[in-house]
Amino acid sequence: MRRPVKRKNRIQPDLKYGSLKVEKLINYMMWDGKKETARRLVYRAFEEIKRLAETEDPVAVFEEAIKHASPSVEVRSRRVGGANYQVPREVRPERRLTLALRWIRDATRARGGQPRYKTLAEEIVAASRGEGAAVKKKEDVHKMAEANRAFAHFAW
Repeated sequence: MRRPVKRKNRIQPDLKYGSLKVEKLINYMMWDGKKETARRLVYRAFEEIKRLAETEDPVAVFEEAIKHASPSVEVRSRRVGGANYQVPREVRPERRLTLALRWIRDATRARGGQPRYKTLAEEIVAASRGEGAAVKKKEDVHKMAEANRAFAHFAW
């Protein structure tokens, strides 16, 4: 018998830019339910992006960063005949966004020595240029999928 379909929480667009993706980033940056702190952090980072990227629209830079950090394929474990195989699979659009935001967040947290809003801004600008830790993570995932292409016929 199949599991019931999960009901997804629909989030509202953020207050300043009216973007669902920015609101998702705020939710990803949040710790211990402190949403207002996370919101201040993201908005301050967007002000920093304006300065770093010398643009008037930080949301466009952020969208570009997501595009560069989103994977198109990933590997999933599949057990076949007593052996585990890393099977390359195409990534659904919702998961692409989820992975891109997670990798940007993790790369931001891995950087140290500066205020968090600066590291977030630097990571977003780097990702928008096709550089940075989040983009490197995507490339690593793509390399792993390419290396395991021989097991693609095990896809379910």
